[in-house]
Amino acid sequence: MPFSLNKRMGVSGDKGKVTRHILKRCLLLFLFGTGLHCVYAGELVFELWNVLTQLSFTILVTYFLLDKSWKVQLGATAGLLALTEVAYRLYNPEAPFEHGANFGNYIDQILMGQINSGGWVAINCIPTAAHTIWGAICGNLLLSSKTEKEKIKILLMAGLAGLVIGYGLDLVGITPIVKRISTSSFAFVSGGWAILALALCYWLVDVKKKNGWVFPFVIVGMNSIFIYLFAEILGHRWLNRTVGIFTKGFLEPLGLGENFIAIITAFLTLGAMWYLCYFLFKKKIFFRI
Repeated sequence: MPFSLNKRMGVSGDKGKVTRHILKRCLLLFLFGTGLHCVYAGELVFELWNVLTQLSFTILVTYFLLDKSWKVQLGATAGLLALTEVAYRLYNPEAPFEHGANFGNYIDQILMGQINSGGWVAINCIPTAAHTIWGAICGNLLLSSKTEKEKIKILLMAGLAGLVIGYGLDLVGITPIVKRISTSSFAFVSGGWAILALALCYWLVDVKKKNGWVFPFVIVGMNSIFIYLFAEILGHRWLNRTVGIFTKGFLEPLGLGENFIAIITAFLTLGAMWYLCYFLFKKKIFFRI
């Protein structure tokens, strides 16, 4: 987001225009996310568990914090995580994170009149906004005048701090690591690993200039929203079944097991979706919102 904002401000120089673009983008992400749930259900429904609906909130929060200092941004993430902790513990002090009886389930009943059978909750957008804000802090760090060594050192320290805090909260029994309700310990652990991965990629690509291996990821990144929607609507279902016709037909007579064939099918489906991204890249077709 810091890179994108700087580019847009350099082109237009109009903060209001950029703000309108962000508002439009978040609205489209929200509509895409809720629309996907209608596809899943085969009918019109109002459900807020999709990652795109979550992003529509976290991106907006982060945007309005982008021009603040890193201390203010970090303080905001601490507040969001603390708010989540307090809400869950006040609602059900005895078992704050139990599926079916937690604060997230309660809010889902109010918003949608139901709870998710898999344990996901809509208010995950509050603690996971910390991830987006941390990403923006990292982006601003990479854009800063600090030396490459200083940047890597800060990223490593931040990533390790996230792991220590997250795993520490879980190990001492304060807050368990639960992805589906994005507990604060999960936010710290997943955020810590992501920042360490960023440090590694920055060192390899920007410092050591070893960037030949990133091409497959660049291809996907150029049409990330498109391929996500494609995968959710067609890839995981129609394309996987279609590829499965051939893998099962050719490999089953060879005596290969069902699980092995399923893995091969998944990899071939992934390859087909990647090639779709590559085809769009070669044709210079990029879907942006």
